[in-house]
Amino acid sequence: MLLSEIFQGAPDIEIKGLATDSRKVKEDSIFFCVKGFKNDGHKFVNEAIANGAKVIVYHDDIDTSKKVVYIKVDDVTKVLNQVVKKFYHDPSNNLEMFAVTGTNGKTTVASLLKDIIDRKEPCGYIGTLGMRYQNVKVDVTLTTPSIIDLNSHLADMVEKGVKACALEVSSIGIEQRRVDALHFDVAIFTNFTYDHLDYHGTMDAYFKAKKKLFDQLPFGTIAITNVDDEMGLKITEDTKARVVTYGIINDADYMAQDIKMDGDSTQFRLVHKDRSYLINTNLVAMFNVYNLLAVIAALDQRGYDIESFIGKLKELQAVPGRMHKIREGQDFNVIVDFAHTPDGIQKVYEYAQKITPTSKNIVSVFGSAGGRDKAKRKVFGELADHYSDKIILTEDDPRDESITDIANEIAKGIEHHEYIIVESREEAINIAINMMNKGDTLLVLGKGDEDFIYRSFGKEPYIGDDKACKKYIKKLKEERDNATSEVY
Repeated sequence: MLLSEIFQGAPDIEIKGLATDSRKVKEDSIFFCVKGFKNDGHKFVNEAIANGAKVIVYHDDIDTSKKVVYIKVDDVTKVLNQVVKKFYHDPSNNLEMFAVTGTNGKTTVASLLKDIIDRKEPCGYIGTLGMRYQNVKVDVTLTTPSIIDLNSHLADMVEKGVKACALEVSSIGIEQRRVDALHFDVAIFTNFTYDHLDYHGTMDAYFKAKKKLFDQLPFGTIAITNVDDEMGLKITEDTKARVVTYGIINDADYMAQDIKMDGDSTQFRLVHKDRSYLINTNLVAMFNVYNLLAVIAALDQRGYDIESFIGKLKELQAVPGRMHKIREGQDFNVIVDFAHTPDGIQKVYEYAQKITPTSKNIVSVFGSAGGRDKAKRKVFGELADHYSDKIILTEDDPRDESITDIANEIAKGIEHHEYIIVESREEAINIAINMMNKGDTLLVLGKGDEDFIYRSFGKEPYIGDDKACKKYIKKLKEERDNATSEVY
């Protein structure tokens, strides 16, 4: 694309790429001097030019002596969003776009949307689990990727024949305007609880960030919200979109009634417009009933007939690392879950209580991320103290913080139960598995299916909670079998 096609009056220079990171600049690129949370692109102009940038879009004063094109603008991020739409031919307008936001549940809702839509036509997914569409699998470091990466992959989806995309939209992604260039057909609100205060500062600022997504929806779009959440109606009060509600407690357009759960499945009656549908699913826990209601509402509102897909809900696979039950023939429960917020952890504990006999133990293995909101650490301890019988505190992406220091901050909330600190996460899981007795429940929280741990130097490979659990369950069974055979 020519620069003159992007900026009126600019020279006819061939533009082959866009970048906000000077390290990712390629030949004949435009470099945008975006101010991020930690870095300011204005400081890296020379590096960008050295790497091949032919155009610099900036706002603050910079050295403009080098032989490239300089374009000064009032708002670099706004211009970047406008340019990516032109450069990538506005890909979101050629896809059926579902935005999913909320403190918890984004990954599950977006993944389930992809799973169900994929059975009818190709659907993409972008979020915590990476970018997934057709045969493309790309890992990401941000729940909501950068403006350029988002549009680049959406454009690739269009080229590869994908028809829809479910996108997790984080509050930080909204605040940093990463989705301003996108058109959404549906936006879904799951819930609002404590999180990200290290970035937003206050719960009010955190909420306002999420609300911007709905405030920016145009007429003709759909806002789907959880009416049982106290912020569910507030988040949509200024939207131009048509508001659709779901819930269990309060009256809603889509309601779940007569909910029945066991250890491996859930059944409920979906009520919508005076019609009732029996829903059977292998997803468990009450929060997954809410997640399914959101998915059903979104699909139905976009013209996917309820009866055409409700029979497939029992075939849905659990989202990796979300309420993942580890089954290796053991006589106790093992659940791996990504929960890393107070509300998310509490909901997992509540489910564990339902499946664990009162005479049996709930054992917890978890930590808290370093370099992130420290205030919730004591809350984690309080929750573990309330719901657990045995507690093992361990590492969870410590980054440049001491694992023991983080564990001691969590321990400030533990008053009634003993706990131990085991710095190695894999060893903590090994110790926990060896504590288990028949009927007990082990919860390994915080990492889900992640196969890395963030340390001070960056990512370090990690076996993964699910694989570690399987490894040590097998080892325990072998040891017990050997001990039994020796007796005979």
